[in-house]
Amino acid sequence: MAIRSFFRVQILSTPIGGFIRRIAVALLIATIFLAGVQVRRWIGDATRHVRYQHDIVNGFYWGSEVVKEARRISPDEATANSWTGFFRGYFALYDRVKNQAYEKEYGLDYAPLRLLVMAIWAKQVRNIFPGVDDGHPKLVNPLLKINLVCELLSAIAIFLLVRFCVGRSSDATRSPLHELPQQHRASLCGLAAASVAWLEPSMILDAHGWPQWDVWILPCYLFAALAALKNRWFWCGCLVAAGAMLKGQLLFVAPFFVFWPLLQKRWIPTLHVLLGFVATAALIVSPWLLRTPASWIAIAAVTGISLPFLLRHKVPHAGAWLAGTIGCAVFVIGVLNGGSFAWLQVGFIYGSEHYPYLFISSCYNLPSLLA
Repeated sequence: MAIRSFFRVQILSTPIGGFIRRIAVALLIATIFLAGVQVRRWIGDATRHVRYQHDIVNGFYWGSEVVKEARRISPDEATANSWTGFFRGYFALYDRVKNQAYEKEYGLDYAPLRLLVMAIWAKQVRNIFPGVDDGHPKLVNPLLKINLVCELLSAIAIFLLVRFCVGRSSDATRSPLHELPQQHRASLCGLAAASVAWLEPSMILDAHGWPQWDVWILPCYLFAALAALKNRWFWCGCLVAAGAMLKGQLLFVAPFFVFWPLLQKRWIPTLHVLLGFVATAALIVSPWLLRTPASWIAIAAVTGISLPFLLRHKVPHAGAWLAGTIGCAVFVIGVLNGGSFAWLQVGFIYGSEHYPYLFISSCYNLPSLLA
């Protein structure tokens, strides 16, 4: 009732009233945002003594291993400390771990982008505290800030999702906000949903109290859903692939975005999802798959053949088809020309085979109970 009255007051129907209304909404959003930030800071400070240190230590350890690998394969200290040397160490770590493992006990189970984030974090810490011990990582705040950014992006995605869905809903649906214009109603519902997500206790505790990195994939999933609702299926596949390269758990829901158009018998959108997924995955893992000049020449040849063909025949969504074709070619050439799939074996398959039940201490989940 208060919201309806706010929008129905006569003064708010004037231009000055519209300005006042926008200022009030901006102040409300700023208050909710700052309250969420302050709650996260308080949670972070209040839970230092009960944090689950294993994931922090493990992330710092493997990030430091990238830095060490860069020093091992670099000719001098200056090269090792450069970003070029850093990325050489990053690309070499999966193969080193796989080759040195005893009976496929790799220890490392990070997907490529997650390992990259941890490596950059460890490099930062090592630059500030060169002699820091692996067991006592410093400066965890950068990871918590990444969590905060991902939570903020998730809230924005939920706002856009709800606003889009309510905006195209039928006027036949009755609600307390029905007397408002549909655009205002959609924005208010989106703001309410985003506020609930931004202040959601379990997400805050998981990201800043425990802390874990599960929230990293949430923006990818939500924006993928938004892209699907707007029939941007190629970008939907790209977002799902990017999220999966951060944390492989997103692959559990990835088939949903394929079955969505498939069950509607929309074959082209289904292919676009797959093309986007393959193109993005190939882009991220291409440094491991394309290790020789011949491989890159082959990719250039595929591009040179595909692009004129698509342009000559004026194929709709030619960019998506070209990206997908190149992505498929990257994987095929990687198989035929000696590319490394250590990122797949170590980053994805190992974790699935090594931790089939996903339990900690006496707290079991459903698969372990069913077993």
